[in-house]
Amino acid sequence: MKKVLAFILPAVLLPLTRFSAWITPAQWSDFAFWGTIMTRADDMEVVMDEFYMKEALAEARRAFDLNDTPIGCVIVHDGQIIGRGANERMARKNVLYHAEISAINQACEAIGDWRLENCRLYVTLEPCPMCAGAIVQARIPTVVFGAKSHKAGCAGSILNILDEPRFNHRCEIISGICEAECAALMSEFMRNLRKS
Repeated sequence: MKKVLAFILPAVLLPLTRFSAWITPAQWSDFAFWGTIMTRADDMEVVMDEFYMKEALAEARRAFDLNDTPIGCVIVHDGQIIGRGANERMARKNVLYHAEISAINQACEAIGDWRLENCRLYVTLEPCPMCAGAIVQARIPTVVFGAKSHKAGCAGSILNILDEPRFNHRCEIISGICEAECAALMSEFMRNLRKS
């Protein structure tokens, strides 16, 4: 995203310098100015990550309402959500109905390929071994997760299947997006589970 913005922004902003007092021609060569633009690009990426994580949280709430472990996932391609999934193991009585697996199935159908090479996966909880393996197999380049899973996490907590150098594909991992909300939903579910 940074490379695209660095290429596009000058073309968009240059004509504005003739009509606007907010930027001077001297600022075009000022490193601090470009640093500000790039910082804003980083900020925009965080905003987008939070937006899509909120969509994953909506899926997690759907799982919560089904009395299932509240994990939600969305897969984004070119700014569009092409796959959604909520954990439905208990509802469907099938171990394969993890949020990530459901979202990967939908995304593959939407794209018409098993490779999800230009996608970004958002999930509320660090992926388990099965889901991490499916993510690697689907060639998803970036995984964004909310809360860590100290019991089954395979994006660094227990193992790091997503960034294993011996595999033919490795993922960029971004963690901690909307972490408090993701962890709070999981904690609420566990409290309710202990009461029943």
